[in-house]
Amino acid sequence: MKIALVTLGCKLNYAETSTYERGFIAAGLEPVGWRDGADAFLVNTCTVTETANRKCRSEIRKLHRLNPSAPIFVTGCYAELRSEEVAAIEGVARVFRASEKAVVVPETLEFLRVKPDAATSPAFSPDFVGDPTSKQGVTDVLGGFRRRASNDIFGAYSSGERTRSFLKVQDGCDNFCRYCTVPYARGRSRNIPICEAVRMAREIAAAGIREIVLTGVNTGDFGRNTGESFLDLLKALNEVEGIDRYRISSIEPNLLTEEIVDWIASGTKFQPHFHIPLQVGCDELLASMGRKYTTADFAAKIAYVRSSMETPSGAPLTGGERLPVFFGIDVMVGLPGETPELFERTYRFLEELRPAFIHVFPYSKRPGTPAAVMPGQVPPEVKAERVARLEELCARLHSEFETRCKGMRATVLWESREKDGTMGGYTDNYIRITRPYDPDRVNTLEKVII
Repeated sequence: MKIALVTLGCKLNYAETSTYERGFIAAGLEPVGWRDGADAFLVNTCTVTETANRKCRSEIRKLHRLNPSAPIFVTGCYAELRSEEVAAIEGVARVFRASEKAVVVPETLEFLRVKPDAATSPAFSPDFVGDPTSKQGVTDVLGGFRRRASNDIFGAYSSGERTRSFLKVQDGCDNFCRYCTVPYARGRSRNIPICEAVRMAREIAAAGIREIVLTGVNTGDFGRNTGESFLDLLKALNEVEGIDRYRISSIEPNLLTEEIVDWIASGTKFQPHFHIPLQVGCDELLASMGRKYTTADFAAKIAYVRSSMETPSGAPLTGGERLPVFFGIDVMVGLPGETPELFERTYRFLEELRPAFIHVFPYSKRPGTPAAVMPGQVPPEVKAERVARLEELCARLHSEFETRCKGMRATVLWESREKDGTMGGYTDNYIRITRPYDPDRVNTLEKVII
């Protein structure tokens, strides 16, 4: 039996889908592309914007038109917030809510009446990334998932790339920012225990993957329900043999503490690369949206990281310099009350910060959130103009960042072949480097001059 898995949205969804896929493989199903004659579909949805909702509905309907006899199973954030709406779409056989992620695989198999043969199925945990065809003994293929059915969080990681894996260590959020539906779609902040994260990291290493990106909804809030700390997690993962590099996918500025920065800067596997959400660069809107910091706080945090981890700008290159830190910053354009003057303040603030990348997206009114009914809603055409201006700024700042790094020594993790006969990889501080394809270099680390 063939099953196609379709993922929309964030890296958390990709990590979860990859975990579901390993479960289906272990049960004897064959994952295929959505165009390749699937007998069933699983769609992992997103609801970050109304556009995302429309895309999810369109994707489900497209799959049903492609194969009307194939049942469609739907999970993810859109399935949580609009479960009845999703269930009413023609072709949908089952909707899995946020609390049901651990039973997606076993209940899908039961619906399809797939009964894994324990005598021929490989040993399996929901985090297995090794060869799924290998024979590792008699086991209950679904046991790993069923044991998680009563857990508050579904641990997961991706295994679709040879060099990098996204490891989900945290889910949910307690911030309830006034524009956001995440706490409703993914629940309150919770995390897997450190021992579980280490176990999964070791499995990732056993599969030959050399870099892990830690991911979560509010990753830095790790430890809220286990009495552990995010720094304790980083220190434990740093000791896992076989993993050479770690990145933190996103962390709130108030949770990136000086203690964490100092430890990373002391010489660890964690790279000089941070993705930090700003959302807006003026204090009035930060306060009205319920953010937990000011622009002064944010600027001070960026400055502290740079002073702790970088060689001072303009210092002569000696070969032992510390690379400039790559800062990726999320910015939301067109929040309620964003006047032209407040937008200009955000623009100037970003110019002064000089991040390497700005992830710009327009505010989307989310039903049920306080921001949806606030006065001062910004017209779509104004949002589009502001997005375009920040994207131009992003291109300029990214070019300046790369120019600043030229001539410095860095380490690249080479990835697989690209279409034009070259191969690429990222430096420690996330600059993309390319070279002619060499199969012997795939998944290796190499010192280069940027």
